[in-house]
Amino acid sequence: MKELVEYMARSLVDEPDHVQVTEKVKDDLVQFQLSVAPKDIGKVIGVKGQVIHSIRHVVQAGYLKDHKKVQIDVVKGGNNLATR
Repeated sequence: MKELVEYMARSLVDEPDHVQVTEKVKDDLVQFQLSVAPKDIGKVIGVKGQVIHSIRHVVQAGYLKDHKKVQIDVVKGGNNLATR
């Protein structure tokens, strides 16, 4: 799923080489940290968070059978900007 998050993010941004995704699994929670260039943060989050919300729903569908929740944090330089 990490590759899917990275693929979707790279498709949205102007600087795809700056996209990095890390994944942590803890009990019933899968956490992704999505790092993008500062100027691309708005593109990944979207108006009222619609884009990141949609990404989370697509990834969540992949974890339905495992009964896991998905959290995606969009960050730049280690600062947490949005949690979904």
